[in-house]
Amino acid sequence: MGRQKQRYISGLTAAAALLLVTVTGCSGQAGSGPDGKAPTARPGTKPTARATRGGTDQDPGDAPGGAGAGTLPGLPGTAEARTRLAALKVAPQGSMTGYSRDRFPHWAEQGDNCNTRETVLERDGTGVRRDSECRAVSGTWLSVYDGKTVTKASGLDIDHMVPLANAWRSGANTWTQDKRKAFANDLTHPQLLAVSAVTNRSKGDQGPDEWQPPSRAYWCVYARAWTSVKSTYGLTVTRAEKTELVAMLDTCGS
Repeated sequence: MGRQKQRYISGLTAAAALLLVTVTGCSGQAGSGPDGKAPTARPGTKPTARATRGGTDQDPGDAPGGAGAGTLPGLPGTAEARTRLAALKVAPQGSMTGYSRDRFPHWAEQGDNCNTRETVLERDGTGVRRDSECRAVSGTWLSVYDGKTVTKASGLDIDHMVPLANAWRSGANTWTQDKRKAFANDLTHPQLLAVSAVTNRSKGDQGPDEWQPPSRAYWCVYARAWTSVKSTYGLTVTRAEKTELVAMLDTCGS
């Protein structure tokens, strides 16, 4: 009777183990999915590659959501900006003789009662509402130079990335009036963006060697945009300006 009882208990143990395997399958294995296979990452959950010099051109400031962060048209990647900067002619700044903002007609009409300023305000803002004359009456803007949020269009200036006076001193004095008008209203290249009035006015007509955005996080985009505009229009840079642009591009991907 002792042996029969022992065989009976052993049989029950084996049956219970078989039942447990049948019910749970492989789901009890660490790292397994419900189908018994190792889980895979869901589409869209791949970690974003961190930008590095000589690696991806996904630089800080490229992500959507704010002026200059995905809104600046024609913004080159870091590698392209370095190539363009190396090719720029280095020369001392020219004279201000003959300069006037009137030599750069702005803001040009862009259709539907809108001018260049109102067009940039809508492009760079979020939830922008206009009146019948195309004036921005409400919206939210991120001033990328200082990282501040602005909720009234009156608190914003449309900055010329390369200021008009700076352009005049670096070659625009020889242009036709039509070319200067195109430069002052350029919506194709990274020349115009909405920023807080206080930062735009502190910048004035200074180059990168004299003024940089208070927000260091924007230096990478700023240098790429500045270099792109000067390259596109064949403008010169000073030695100090070029040196500072190289330093600002070195912040890309950091």
